[in-house]
Amino acid sequence: MRIDENSFFREATLRICSNLEIEKSLWDCFMFIRDYIPADIMLIAVYDPVHEIAEIIAKADLSGGELTSIKSVTMADTKKLIEEMKTNPQMRPKVLVADRIGKHPLMGYISEVTGYPDATFMAIGPKLEWDFIAGIFVGNNGVKKYSEKHIRLFSLLNEPFAMALSNYLRYREVLRLKEILTDDNRYLQEELRQQTGEEIVGAHFGLKQVMEMVGQVAPLTSPVLLLGETGTGKEVIATAIHNLSLRRNGPFIKINCGAIPESLMDSELFGHEKGAFTGAFFQKRGRFERAQGGTIFLDEIGELTPGAQIKLLRVIQEKEIERVGGIETIKVDIRVIAATHRNLETMLAEGKFREDLYFRLKVFPIVIPSLRDRRADIPVLVQYFMMKKNREMGFVEVPTLASGAIDKLMNYNWPGNVRELQNAVERALILNRKQPLTFDNIGYSIPRTNTMIPAPDMESTFSLEAVNSQAIIKALKITGGRIEGEKGVAKLLKINPSTLRTKMRKLGIPFGRKVTA
Repeated sequence: MRIDENSFFREATLRICSNLEIEKSLWDCFMFIRDYIPADIMLIAVYDPVHEIAEIIAKADLSGGELTSIKSVTMADTKKLIEEMKTNPQMRPKVLVADRIGKHPLMGYISEVTGYPDATFMAIGPKLEWDFIAGIFVGNNGVKKYSEKHIRLFSLLNEPFAMALSNYLRYREVLRLKEILTDDNRYLQEELRQQTGEEIVGAHFGLKQVMEMVGQVAPLTSPVLLLGETGTGKEVIATAIHNLSLRRNGPFIKINCGAIPESLMDSELFGHEKGAFTGAFFQKRGRFERAQGGTIFLDEIGELTPGAQIKLLRVIQEKEIERVGGIETIKVDIRVIAATHRNLETMLAEGKFREDLYFRLKVFPIVIPSLRDRRADIPVLVQYFMMKKNREMGFVEVPTLASGAIDKLMNYNWPGNVRELQNAVERALILNRKQPLTFDNIGYSIPRTNTMIPAPDMESTFSLEAVNSQAIIKALKITGGRIEGEKGVAKLLKINPSTLRTKMRKLGIPFGRKVTA
């Protein structure tokens, strides 16, 4: 029977290159060539010259195609033969033929896979100029020898298989890297949960109602608006919502809208195309794209520019964005959590915030109470921050509280809320090393007088003297003007008291009676 080689090549190539899943295209090709070449099995193997290992990565027979990972250590003779073929073109046949596969120096390991050491096999492989070494094998267990016609037809498939295999190996590497990234992301998310803590301090007392609302909304996809004063813990609550949601294995992207310059707002949030503006040398994904499949937390939402407000409204309504300078619409699957300490209704009346965006965000508002409205949480918060900061600073001894310390904290108004309390605990740990914490400086402020805080010379702001002066003045504020002792400036700055006084005289910083005079 006369065979049209062009027709054979075209049809086989279409089947070989029909699918990135190499096992499916291998089986499709196997079922086609069986009408022209005796075939009971087809295999694809790759060779790793660094580790000297041959791996069968796919096989196809009458039962179907499947991915495999059968590895064999290359024998010394086989390795030598491969090296000779790489250096000597005369030793590179288009098709390798083995009447008995088990006896062939290059293809012998194939017999272990097939279980038929007497099977007849042919093999073709990509050119050795390519960046990988591999082989495509076809064999029959009926011990039917391959004729010149069979060898000729099989040799036509060398280039198509080489291209398909090259594409698959790159595709497999992409999948491997994706799995690594997914695993890394899962690990980092778990580390983040351990650092931030799974349990919210005060969840059973002052924040009980807040946490009940968090439990209601977390499993959903609705936007959440967190309202409360600065320092009340809006980011902590946002993190809790994400960790309790179905998106907890996805990214959690935090954005402080007040910290992004207006000129960079659109680029940071929505990304930009290469050449979109001066300095845009490459394409950049914005924060919304990076939050794909997860949650985006927009802190200080009241600081968004009018243009960014319009685009955010589109994200919430249409679930799509456009990069700066781009024309392509990008679909996004994200959950939006917004937070602010500002009065958005006042901003609405002043025309500084869009009404339609406000009502889109205010689907489920959660008001986080100030610390002065949940004073019952102060003792447990103090204990939590004491242990946390003590561990971070590397202190060995467990800190204790002086008598009456908690009463001082309970009676203070806490304008800075939980953040101020955390800073107060850290400051107390610094000033009261190896002593019970007293919190003597709660609410204390240094009078801003010319004698106490000399005005720095603007021309020497960055001089060494100016830096030293600013450090000493800051320490005076913390210690209440005390020079010596465990709570003094000298102890805080780790300097001898007499050396400190000499420096203060040289820098013109008053101390002692000069301050009170």
